[in-house]
Amino acid sequence: TGTGKSTFLENLALQDMLNGDGFAFIDPHGDVAEKLLSMVPKERTEDIVYFCPADMDYPLGLNLFEFDHPDQQDFLIQEAINMLYKLYDPQHQGIIGPRYEHWFRMASRTIMADPAGATFIDIPKVFTDNQYAKEKLAFVKDKIVLDFWNKEMAQTSDYHKSEVLGWFVSKFGAFMANEMMRNIIGQTKSSFDIRDIMDNKKILLVNLSKGRTGELNSKLLGMIFVMKFQAAAMSRANIPESERQDFCLYVDEFQNFSTDSFASILSEARKYRLNLIVANQFTTQLTDEIRDAVFGNIGTIVSFRVGTADAEFLAKQFTPIFDMDDLQRIPNGNMIMRMLIGGIPTQPFSMAGLP
Repeated sequence: TGTGKSTFLENLALQDMLNGDGFAFIDPHGDVAEKLLSMVPKERTEDIVYFCPADMDYPLGLNLFEFDHPDQQDFLIQEAINMLYKLYDPQHQGIIGPRYEHWFRMASRTIMADPAGATFIDIPKVFTDNQYAKEKLAFVKDKIVLDFWNKEMAQTSDYHKSEVLGWFVSKFGAFMANEMMRNIIGQTKSSFDIRDIMDNKKILLVNLSKGRTGELNSKLLGMIFVMKFQAAAMSRANIPESERQDFCLYVDEFQNFSTDSFASILSEARKYRLNLIVANQFTTQLTDEIRDAVFGNIGTIVSFRVGTADAEFLAKQFTPIFDMDDLQRIPNGNMIMRMLIGGIPTQPFSMAGLP
């Protein structure tokens, strides 16, 4: 901490801004987003989307379950499940399990069938409000979903249902009882289109300051953004590769927002021209799967000063030029770097950052 990561990201993003490129910056501290906002050149003021959940007077909508194409439904549902695991059951100990997933999937398919759209916080309502459930079922065509309600649920006794229901619905309490979150993820229409931001080289600044937003909300919103960018990038399959515009996604402290599917963004997003620039403090903050994906796929590695355990791990990336001692003695604002240029890894070199 304090070695200069956020300042380095800020300088990279500023350069994109001046070059006329598109990027998104997900900032869990809020400082960088505000600094970047204050440095926007005049010709780019119309390209900015500023998302700050702490601004309660004008909440921007961000709907988790919004899709352009029915094919995206399964991806969004699976992502929402991954998100719940990350929030409530990171070690997969059964707090959320196959049964929870099954209920969640069926409820999600039910509310997503409504052409008027649906949101993440409507899910408990399908189980608790019979009238609402009937209205939604009128739109459902999928036989498996209908069987779930007409057979499986119809045969479950009320006592059993109410027992399981408390366990199921409790996972939504954090978002429904919280006015800030409800105003944002409870809107069926998102206030901005992420695909449009990517294709038209716009700038999205996401200020998730934990002090103002709260830690759980900050994590949840960060995960939603990462997931929406992945969905938007994959939807670019409908235009030829030569027409896909490069778009940078900066994520500071990304261990807070990385669900298991982050590994697939790292391996697949390149084809869709979504460039990831992620920063975090030490490698053990990441799950093994994500850590392997990072070091297996990423092109450019920048290391600021690190502790002994990380130095041992990272020294392998910078041999034979730098060793463990070098990595533990880098002054603030300086870094050691290995780049990929034109598909060829360069010799590692040291570098001084801009203040």
